[in-house]
Amino acid sequence: MTLLALDRVDKVFGGLRALRAVSFEVAPKSIFGLIGPNGAGKTTLFNVITGVYRPDGGHVRFDGSELGGLAPARIAELGVARTFQNIRLFRAMTVEENVMVAGHKLQRSGVLSAIFRTTSHANDESALTKRARELLAVLGLNEHAEDVAGSLPYGSQRRLEIARALMLGPKLLLLDEPAAGMNSAEARELERQIRFLRDELGVTIVLVEHNMSVVMSVCERIHVVDHGETIAEGTPAEIKVHPRVLAAYLGQETTADPPGEDAP
Repeated sequence: MTLLALDRVDKVFGGLRALRAVSFEVAPKSIFGLIGPNGAGKTTLFNVITGVYRPDGGHVRFDGSELGGLAPARIAELGVARTFQNIRLFRAMTVEENVMVAGHKLQRSGVLSAIFRTTSHANDESALTKRARELLAVLGLNEHAEDVAGSLPYGSQRRLEIARALMLGPKLLLLDEPAAGMNSAEARELERQIRFLRDELGVTIVLVEHNMSVVMSVCERIHVVDHGETIAEGTPAEIKVHPRVLAAYLGQETTADPPGEDAP
């Protein structure tokens, strides 16, 4: 059974082929890694999956629906959420408000109810607050709910962005370098939280990450791209010793492990 399937996906920018015939499948309730050196095409793949870019060839299918050509908002409605390589928060709003802003799915009342502060609007606000607090607790941020988002440490801002994405109630969550800027202890806590999202909330995770310790710890399968092309796919144990992966990361074939969390 497959939740997300890419079939020979191409993306071209002018004369540059950023993606060339990339194919992979992600099973429901799995944790899937997407890795490669800088410029390999990982974020471009995320942008194609989420509708930021339209694929120039191939197919992107999610839960039986073709995503190619759909608007990002429609793809989010179908159950695909993401975080970004560069954090995108409302820095002047509180932590709780940043999560609540993504909770339109929980709203039942209309604009007039909000203007006149009706009971249905109050019920919506209560449901949004309750769900936001639940997600902040999952990500270890509940004690910072009233803090201004911009005042949080970098690693906590990363986790806040994940909480906001979860407010959409996704089936599939795409995490773009969630461990960036985290120290070792924060990265280990992130690993626990990613497993919780899959095990307890049933969310399928696709993870782009340069921290190989995190990738090898949480991912069940890993897909490797370099210069927009697939070079390997397999279990963490297989990827750690794959000669093409080692060559891509280290510039030569070797039996050493891929670089650790300080990799480019």
